[in-house]
Amino acid sequence: MELILLSNGKTSGDEELLGYAKKQILAVLERRKVAKAILIPYALIRSDYDARARDLESSLGISVTSIHHVDKPAEAIAQAECIIVSGGNTWMLNQMLHEKDLIVPIQRAVREREVPYIGWSAGCNVACPSIRTTNDMPVRSSVVLPSLGLFPVQINPHYIDAHLSGHMGETRDERIAEFCAVNQTESVVALREGSLLQISGTKLRYYSAKDQGFKIFRHGQETTEHLDTAALSELVPFTCC
Repeated sequence: MELILLSNGKTSGDEELLGYAKKQILAVLERRKVAKAILIPYALIRSDYDARARDLESSLGISVTSIHHVDKPAEAIAQAECIIVSGGNTWMLNQMLHEKDLIVPIQRAVREREVPYIGWSAGCNVACPSIRTTNDMPVRSSVVLPSLGLFPVQINPHYIDAHLSGHMGETRDERIAEFCAVNQTESVVALREGSLLQISGTKLRYYSAKDQGFKIFRHGQETTEHLDTAALSELVPFTCC
């Protein structure tokens, strides 16, 4: 598989969309000889689909078509050279993937044809087994459906462990601990801003533009922070490096 799962689309001060991960993304596009991509923008609620496609074209130097222009979305995925899934609201995105019958076509494209999948924020969330570790509000009255399951462990993007003065609600760590308490056999990978997990073939790598680590949360175990993927070796079927 070719997966690039990013915590976010931009970091503070970035002008280009996906600019902090451009080196990794362009290397995959060049290696796979990708000239065009299909954008899945369903997570966007207050932004324009075509504007997002234009931003990606400008940043990545390839042709990007939003899937909402396509009469038969599943066929477009079956013919895609690359699949890009925008951030936004994860609940909306996952619901639309099911309503448009795109779950299986995307799974087949990525697993069988090794089509590169690039997703950030919500696009990262839906690559997990479910969307239960999203930070988003359930803006639609929908049940929690399975998502793509391309990556076998739950991810929490936009992770932050700062304690805000005067904030009396639960911290992100406490929210993730609640998830682990309810789902005691599952783990959560927490990705800070400006970081990504990349799967190329059978190899899993981690990159942080800010040289910060990711955290692993498990019920009943101490939360640990890591700068490489070796700690994930018992959780994923990839070679961790």
